Amino acid sequence: MQVDPQKYKSIFNGFSVTINEDGVRGLAKGWAPTFIGYSMQGLCKFGFYEVFKILYGNMLGEENAYLWRTSLYLAASASAEFFADIALAPMEAAKVRIQTQPGYANTLRQALPKMFGEEGIWAFYKGVAPLWMRQIPYTMMKFACFERTVEALYKYVVPKPRSECTKGEQLVVTFVAGYIAGVFCAIVSHPADSVVSVLNKEKGSSASQVLMRLGFKGVWKGLFARIIMIGTLTALQWFIYDSVKVYFRLPRPPPPEMPESLKKKLGLTE
Repeated sequence: MQVDPQKYKSIFNGFSVTINEDGVRGLAKGWAPTFIGYSMQGLCKFGFYEVFKILYGNMLGEENAYLWRTSLYLAASASAEFFADIALAPMEAAKVRIQTQPGYANTLRQALPKMFGEEGIWAFYKGVAPLWMRQIPYTMMKFACFERTVEALYKYVVPKPRSECTKGEQLVVTFVAGYIAGVFCAIVSHPADSVVSVLNKEKGSSASQVLMRLGFKGVWKGLFARIIMIGTLTALQWFIYDSVKVYFRLPRPPPPEMPESLKKKLGLTE
């Protein structure tokens, strides 16, 4: 829908056209670079987020880390995504070529050497700047919104403290918070996603040229499909991440609480 709106007029029409042309297999085109790329990106994103959150939290100190926790989540997630996108960019470029250029390549093994032969290493990283434009705001929203939504759910919705919830109940909260965060992520990152898709399809275009050509209306094409995809994806990512922590009995810190020292300063202790 992003790269050929005349052909793919809506989400349901897009499914129909794809199945008519390529069969059900057409819906799985580019699965390998998607699987590899987003696995690498997810590893860097979630792993580095934990590292940067602790690093920046220690730099701020316990009280400031609580008071400025939203800024802490934003800074840690932006730092993590910067490195995660460097890992993702080559696979994202290959995926878009496979999906949007009929006859170019059917598999990742065909696409990689062909792309390198035509444009060298630049073929894999020419989309990294717009990828940062798309993914860094997306990830900042993803982590900050998730963290604050979990906090709000336990405070205002869940009828008992987190410590009294079963592991299953905690994972349900994780899934719901992840989906809510995913909806906001999709909206924030969609214009840049449209630019990335067109940029990786075309040769010789810059991000600014593509943005000018698409215009305000053009960059929002396919938003509904992206909300469904990203909402579900984000919810599942958080659910899997939290489930792995539960399974391996890794630390799962509860939502942050105001430090006792800060309570005393603010006169909130008896």
